[in-house]
Amino acid sequence: MKPIFNIGDKKQFIKTVTTHDLAAFENDAVHAVYSTFAVARDAEWCCRLFALEMKEDDEEGIGTSVIVNHLAPALLNSEIVFEAEITLLSGNSIQCHWIAKHHQRVIAEGSQGQKILKKMQLQSLFNKLKTETTY
Repeated sequence: MKPIFNIGDKKQFIKTVTTHDLAAFENDAVHAVYSTFAVARDAEWCCRLFALEMKEDDEEGIGTSVIVNHLAPALLNSEIVFEAEITLLSGNSIQCHWIAKHHQRVIAEGSQGQKILKKMQLQSLFNKLKTETTY
């Protein structure tokens, strides 16, 4: 893992809300607004931008947590600016606080965690899970 970032460093990601981002379950539309689960996905992506630069070629980032406080709706075609800030760097763990805004209005905020692990270690874990039987 490359030690190229510090606590307080920030990344930004701009997302335009599309029909794929609207609130729906089992193909049934709920509201024509940016869904909480799409916000969570995009927040994780914004925080992952750090891991993409920090990981070595034989490493990969994996999400460990995501907290979403969805505070306000955003309509179809709204431009949402996500900003992630590193709040903790410990060993191979990265923790970020993130905020999502449409213009000056806060849509959501929360935190997201990731670990950077060796790809072989992750593959071994995934292979082990394939052989487990749970009922």
